Amino acid sequence: MVARSAPSAAAPAALPIPAGLRREQLAELYYWLRLTRTLEERLTNLYRQGKVIGGLFRSLGQEADSVGSAYALEPRDFLSPLIRNLGSMLVKGAEPLAVVRQYMAKAQSPTAGRELNIHFGDLDKGYIGQISHLGDMVPVMAGVALTFKLRKEPRVCLVYVGDGATSTGTFHEGINFAVVQRLPLVCIMENNGYAYSTTLERQTAVKRLADKAVGYGAHRASADGNDVLAVYEVTKGAVDKARAGGGVTLIELHTFRRKGHAEHDNQHYVPAEELKRWEANDPIDRYERRLDETGWVSREERDPIRVRIDAELDAVIAHATDEPFPDADTALAGVYAEPAAQPPLWFRTS
Repeated sequence: MVARSAPSAAAPAALPIPAGLRREQLAELYYWLRLTRTLEERLTNLYRQGKVIGGLFRSLGQEADSVGSAYALEPRDFLSPLIRNLGSMLVKGAEPLAVVRQYMAKAQSPTAGRELNIHFGDLDKGYIGQISHLGDMVPVMAGVALTFKLRKEPRVCLVYVGDGATSTGTFHEGINFAVVQRLPLVCIMENNGYAYSTTLERQTAVKRLADKAVGYGAHRASADGNDVLAVYEVTKGAVDKARAGGGVTLIELHTFRRKGHAEHDNQHYVPAEELKRWEANDPIDRYERRLDETGWVSREERDPIRVRIDAELDAVIAHATDEPFPDADTALAGVYAEPAAQPPLWFRTS
């Protein structure tokens, strides 16, 4: 999938690659990480120009947990992202053009200018549009996983929640149902320290989110959410277990969002030293250093990937910018059902 140049003559001898991955897959992981961050940087520029409609929600510092976990799925598996899981959607086949159109509320966006940001899904590609209310996608994805079990299909559902969502009723009900029914569901709990501006210790008494699995009878796991290979490995293990009939796993990923809840949030509630500490733990920088140190994918091999991403996004943004917004008379179409042959009474002018 990713074009690679010849290895550098100065590259160190390559060490064994973990988790059963190949060099080509390591390059693909780098592509998805870089695409996620670069696309969000481009969206930030559009936001500051007033071309993004509504909010912009960055995943700066969390790209590895989205990319690594989604990469562990098979094509027929399903996932449901959160607002900061753009990387997961890209791995599952969401096109950058669709994402940019959606943020800019263009007529040709996946929701025809209605839902905005990444509130859209594609059943053919295997991702379901999220509900804004925190934790609400857990019972939804438990239901999807139930259909897989009833049909005896070897497919798995992956659902994401933040640390705050693990304290909601819908999270509890969805996980409890999934465990009791022994459904093929994996839940990624992104522990990024803050539920909007509320710190972890102010909304739950547990020290480790993974320990919540004990109360449900689920499997539990945890990993460094800023290490894309660790995320892939722990998710792959849980996905394989679920596919084999082993039931639900709750995975806690330790990470950090280095931007506010959205671009309008100045993140005043986060100590400056905490931001600096996590900036030094940047997931893409870490992955690049590891690729250099191991000789798995050299800098000379990675540079064309970055050039390719820039060219792809230049074309995407130029294309989407010139596209029209939806016509006003389409606003009611498809809100509840397909448009009726006659417009509703409240829409008639005579």
